[in-house]
Amino acid sequence: MIFSVNSSLTAIKAYGVKMGVHADNVANAQTEEYKKSRAVFKEGLRNDVQVEIEQVDTPGPTVAEITDGERKERELSNVELAEELPQTILTQRGLEVNLTTLKALDEMLGSVIDIVE
Repeated sequence: MIFSVNSSLTAIKAYGVKMGVHADNVANAQTEEYKKSRAVFKEGLRNDVQVEIEQVDTPGPTVAEITDGERKERELSNVELAEELPQTILTQRGLEVNLTTLKALDEMLGSVIDIVE
């Protein structure tokens, strides 16, 4: 049971980090040349969840503009809100599932303690 608690707690922390990555991406969606990041979950050695943050280096769309008679191209952010927002919802659901699991484990442990007493 302790392994389940550890797994749920580390998953909650990992989902919190992932939610922060989504928030950074959404906040910088209009920032020129911003490169989005993504959180990747990995299984740890002790049944825990670890998270690695990776930068996605794909180029953003470019926009041409003419200033002072000179044509310049600007690269926009590579964040796609149509991709980022559903992923944020999935991250929220993953967080909720692990919180529910932790609550169930807490209730089971309480029942075991009541039986022992």
